[in-house]
Amino acid sequence: MPRKPSHTPESLADSALAQFWYGGYEATSMDTLVKKTGVSRHGIYTDYGSKRSLYLACFPRYHEHVVAPVLNPVFSSHDGLPAITAYFGRLIEMAEGIGLPGPGCFVANAATETAPHDPDVARKVSEHNTKLENAFTMALQREKKSQLPLAHRKALARIIAMFSAALWTSSRSTDNPETLRQHTAVFLDMLENRVK
Repeated sequence: MPRKPSHTPESLADSALAQFWYGGYEATSMDTLVKKTGVSRHGIYTDYGSKRSLYLACFPRYHEHVVAPVLNPVFSSHDGLPAITAYFGRLIEMAEGIGLPGPGCFVANAATETAPHDPDVARKVSEHNTKLENAFTMALQREKKSQLPLAHRKALARIIAMFSAALWTSSRSTDNPETLRQHTAVFLDMLENRVK
């Protein structure tokens, strides 16, 4: 009788995500993946065929476990700027829960390490950024008192997404969540003044 697999492709990708997120792509060897995931080389190759394919499979897992819980409420909210403020509150709480200093944003890390020379990774990064920008554009559109045209709101949404990545990056170099909250408060104050 064949032995039941000790993992699923999804659980393997989740374990690999943690390693790639903290260790980076280039510094993570197959031996490291075997050790960290508890899955043999044969099992990894059977499920994904290569280290790179496993790495690419980590992006939707990151979105499901990390991005969606903090971003989806922005889409579903009826609020404008308060929805963006709440997003950053959730983001900082998540960073605290992971532990500070932390690994930063998996996608932002990929944007600097692997996306410049891997079109598939670059596409994943672009898709992630587009999701953020769409959510923030929708929130800004709900600010009915604002006279900003749509093009300006989209530009602001892009800047908010950039600040989100920058805040994650800052979380790699501080053990104090209040530092992140202070940065965010200043940014949100500037944003509110611009939207009015």
